[in-house]
This record gives sequence, C-alpha cells and structure tokens, in this order.
Amino acid sequence: MHTPASNHPSAHGLVSAATVRSPSPQDHRVQRSNLDRKAHQILKELIVTRQLAPGDKIPQEKLAADLGISRTPLVNALKLLEKENLVEARPRRGYYVRTFGTREMIAVFELREVLEGLAARKASEVIMPVQSERLRRFFQAFSANEPIIDLAAYAQEDEAFHSFVIEIAGHAFLREVLASHDVVHVSYQTTATAGLMRPPAETIGEHRAIIEAVCSRDAAAAERSMRLHLANTLVALHRTLAAEARDHAVPSPPGA
Repeated sequence: MHTPASNHPSAHGLVSAATVRSPSPQDHRVQRSNLDRKAHQILKELIVTRQLAPGDKIPQEKLAADLGISRTPLVNALKLLEKENLVEARPRRGYYVRTFGTREMIAVFELREVLEGLAARKASEVIMPVQSERLRRFFQAFSANEPIIDLAAYAQEDEAFHSFVIEIAGHAFLREVLASHDVVHVSYQTTATAGLMRPPAETIGEHRAIIEAVCSRDAAAAERSMRLHLANTLVALHRTLAAEARDHAVPSPPGA
C-alpha cells in the first residue's frame, strides 16, 4: 500500500519544526524595503540610460507587471526618485521623467564646476595605481580624430567618468553633497542629443586633459582642467539661453 510522501519526509528535505516560524513584522518590513530598493535601482537605471527619456510618462502598471511587484514599492521608488530630482509628479496625470530647462542646467553646472573641480584635485592627491589604470581606460573606445557617431555610448562614458573621479576623491562629505541631489545624473536630464550639452568633438580633449592631470597627481592642473571643462559647458548653456530669449521675444509693432 502506498503511503503519502507527506507522512515520510526524506532526509534531504527534512526541516526541523524548530526552524519553521511565522514571518515577523520585521521580516515583512525588510522584504518591503528590499522591493523598494530593487524598484528604485531598476527605475533609476532606465532613466540614466535614457530608456525612459526626459518628458516620458512612467508606465507604472506595465513596470509593476514586468518587475513582478505590486504598485506600492514602485510608488515608493518614484517618491525617492522625485526627491533626487529625476522624476516629477503631475496631479491626476502620474509621474514623468523630469526635464530640466536651460536656467536649471546653468545652476547645476555652476555647482558642478566648483565641487567637481575640488573632486579632481582630491582625486589627484590620493589616486592609487589600479585606479589610475582604470581612469586611463576611459574614452579609449573613441578617437579624437574621427567623428563620434554613437552619442548614447559617449554620454554613458561621460557620466561614468565624472562619477569615477568623484569616487576616487574619496571625500565622503563632497560625495554626499553631490549625491543628495544626484547632481551628475541630473546633468543628463535634458532633451539635448543623448543628454550631452556639447558635441564630443569639443569635450573629448578636455576629458583626456583631466585624466592626464589626475593620473600625474598634478593637483592644480587637475582642478584647473575640470573647472575649465565645466566652465566651457556653462558658456555654451548661456549661449543657448540667449538664443531662447531671442526666439521668445515679442516683436515690436510696426512703427513703434
């Protein structure tokens, strides 16, 4: 006569009754926290890589289904991304990937010029050989003598480069200030091509000058090169702002 397997658990599947317990409220909190963190990480990656571009509506139902989670952790993740200035809530319309205007970008790059200049200086003072090797590998896939066609790839390299310089600096308070408003990521939240403020032909030489200064442990040159790089972007942004003002200027009536 066949005996049900449930009456005779195998040695491999045997679980002591002492190890079985009901999940505690703390277990549920940890699980919810993990889901929130997972949703935040995935959403942020979609935004940073521009799979969700500035101005796009966040498809909450589809994302929740794709991730296999409920709407609650997704909404919690969106609220955190809103604090990081990467999304915005529109009443009765949902969440959208935030787009930054030219004036806002000028404010962001003014902050970056000062803080990342300091980061470059600090990085040059503490850089380790293994970090120097990695830093020198940035932009090797791109030639300064040939047109750079893959702007999305260049933009990702650009962002990773700036983030790595900040990481090398190892300045906890500086990193916290930049991370609190996600300043580097925010810089790419524009409708400009692939999020780039200037074409690669203008910036690749500047990037390589920063790399050389940091790896050579030349603190003054590292700060100067980084600040010049970001100041040049500010010049371009101010030109854009002036052009926008002209485009929106109200023409004077005839004979005025």
